[in-house]
Amino acid sequence: MNKIVFLGAGSTVFAKNVLGDCLLTPAIQDFEIALFDINAERLKESEVMLNNIRATSGSKCDIKAYTDRKEALRGAKYAINAIQVGGYDPCTITDFEIPKKYGLRQTIADTVGIGGIFRNLRTIPVLEEFAADIQEVCPDVLFLNYTNPMAALTHYMSRHAGVKTVGLCHSVQVCVPHLLESLGMDYEGVQSRIAGINHMAWLLEVSRDGVDLYPEIKKRALQKQREGKHNDMVRFELMNRFGYYVTESSEHNAEYHPYFIKRNYPELIEKLNIPLDEYPRRCVEQIENWTRMRDEFVGNPHLEHQRSHEYASYIIEAMETNKPYTIGGNVLNTGLITNLPNEACVEVPCLVDGNGISPTYIGDLPPQLAALNRTNINTQLLTIEAAVSRKREHIYHAAMLDPHTAAELSLDDIVALCDELIEAHGEWLPVFS
Repeated sequence: MNKIVFLGAGSTVFAKNVLGDCLLTPAIQDFEIALFDINAERLKESEVMLNNIRATSGSKCDIKAYTDRKEALRGAKYAINAIQVGGYDPCTITDFEIPKKYGLRQTIADTVGIGGIFRNLRTIPVLEEFAADIQEVCPDVLFLNYTNPMAALTHYMSRHAGVKTVGLCHSVQVCVPHLLESLGMDYEGVQSRIAGINHMAWLLEVSRDGVDLYPEIKKRALQKQREGKHNDMVRFELMNRFGYYVTESSEHNAEYHPYFIKRNYPELIEKLNIPLDEYPRRCVEQIENWTRMRDEFVGNPHLEHQRSHEYASYIIEAMETNKPYTIGGNVLNTGLITNLPNEACVEVPCLVDGNGISPTYIGDLPPQLAALNRTNINTQLLTIEAAVSRKREHIYHAAMLDPHTAAELSLDDIVALCDELIEAHGEWLPVFS
């Protein structure tokens, strides 16, 4: 029997979307769905929830929970990764509260910036363990990575761990529909082209029947900015200044650049409607809502599911049936975007079929967009270097080159902040502490 393993299966809501999709996919009904998580209680809840969907849908997939990671992986054809090392409490709290002492504020802190750097440093050692198991028990597995920081972790698994990996994010497939909907424009028949890096990929082309929609998009976006606050003000500001719309949300992009969260210009926070400490707020809300959701998902033997927009099941279906499907995937930059570093992990259109995942050649990005991407790539690459070399100075280098951190803190404060975070994370960063 073929096997799909889900690492981090205690993420019950996300497991419902991704694995619920698999249960509804005809081409993979002969698969075992193997669940693994270090939290036994959440693992059991996900197992019960998925069996509820299985019974309601009539799926023939086998569902099995594992407490031994290597056995879960053994013989797997596909591995889906959705772990969060250190969780909200204590690690996310630490990533937000200690930088605040230095006057450094964040919104999401899961990609670059101080929060992204330390999330990478906690996660890469765990992925190193995953990779060792994979090389032993399922060396040909396709590793579908959903865990952030997406670019650095996908890069690590592909280049350093030697695991066939693609990184998958939600932002590409929802970018154009959400943009046009927010501006009162029809999405039907629209064609688009998106490329860059994860969370900072660019809507390079958007058209309908050969007519460029960007002039109308920019006109309506400027009008919406004048009308008052909304939830996409940072992205519209970036489009106004740099010419193109970016895939990931305004709360994310507010902290990827040096222009928006500034102690000397606090009025920008209000003007651009930037939600500081947004990720901790979401975490608390999700924790508070879990009791209700547990009853809805786990306690409902007639639980139904509709196939979501998540890529995983469509990738597996395309590879199993050889029916082509197109995704926005994160892959190594093997000359795909010619004015970004070859070492980068880039987000580009990819064709998926029985041959696997084939990325699309893009060529040069507009120079200003490539320049913005490179500022984040610098921090990603140095964070990976720190994790691989175990050299603390590369943590400092990664932070010093982060655009937002460098714009707000002195070199001495950046070093002091990194040292304090290393000490606070303690057990999560044993090679540095």
